[in-house]
Amino acid sequence: MEEYESGFDKKIPALRAISQLSFVVLDTETTGFNPKIDNVVSFGAIKLKGYTLQVANSMERYLDAPVQNRESVKVHEILYPIETSPLKDFGKDLLEYIGSDIIVGHHIGFDLAMLEKTLKPFGFKKFLNPVIDTKYLAMRLEKGPHFDTKSAKQEEYSLDAVCERFGIELADRHTAAGDAFLTAQFLMKLLKIAEIKGIKDFGGLIR
Repeated sequence: MEEYESGFDKKIPALRAISQLSFVVLDTETTGFNPKIDNVVSFGAIKLKGYTLQVANSMERYLDAPVQNRESVKVHEILYPIETSPLKDFGKDLLEYIGSDIIVGHHIGFDLAMLEKTLKPFGFKKFLNPVIDTKYLAMRLEKGPHFDTKSAKQEEYSLDAVCERFGIELADRHTAAGDAFLTAQFLMKLLKIAEIKGIKDFGGLIR
């Protein structure tokens, strides 16, 4: 954790071009939707830099969740994974993989809450990385920077809906690795739209 925290001694310059930014797009599958009582079943992530997906540098882990939920199993279909990672090893690998990159996800707040809970027994408090939620970035780019996100039709910005709207094939849906890959493709499209709209650097993207 000390090594992870030391990666934030220098902040990303606001003027750094989008094409030079490093993103890690992640997703989790869980036993439910309450971070207080539910647990992470699987994790998937892929990196993006220079509009290039680093497929060979992706990460996928299955965790030994103490309690499974019948309804969640119907969604992610993970009952007895063949190989699971001890939580301590997963935490170490996760922090090394993420580093100081920009964390991205669809409804990312939930994933981060679940991951922080998973790492809490080992002394971890919170992620220090800049964070982008593709759901809200899409709203901002489509509806304008002053759009009231609370008034949005939530179904219009589900991962299924935005993938269909942006021409992204819904392959391997409801797996952590598959959803991370879909979200990464969506991010690429959003970043191109951002540049067209004059958002060309980290400062403009993250505000």
